[in-house]
Amino acid sequence: QVQLVESGGGLVQPGGSLRLSCAASGSIFSIYVMGWYRQAPGKQRELVASITDGGTTNYADSVKGRLTISRDNAKNTVYLQMNSLNPGDTAVYYCNVKLTPFTPGYWGQGTQVTVSP
Repeated sequence: QVQLVESGGGLVQPGGSLRLSCAASGSIFSIYVMGWYRQAPGKQRELVASITDGGTTNYADSVKGRLTISRDNAKNTVYLQMNSLNPGDTAVYYCNVKLTPFTPGYWGQGTQVTVSP
């Protein structure tokens, strides 16, 4: 089993920044892909950004240029640096990791990000 612990959410004003972290622990040899998803009230969960073990990144169009995903393989940790935040970024952010391309992903418990004056 794999456990994910997220941190870094909170309340921030428009234009502000936050950094989310997600640390994975448990029966881990390597992690294929790590990603961040978000779910706003009344909306479906959507991919925000992902990063593979090779460093290939993928971003939702709505966050390109403002959010940056990175990972520390030695710590099994993924980060999401969020800059120039706007109210549209308000959501619960979830970490997801897949150990291989062929196995289901594991989800974190979610961390709330609220962007408001």
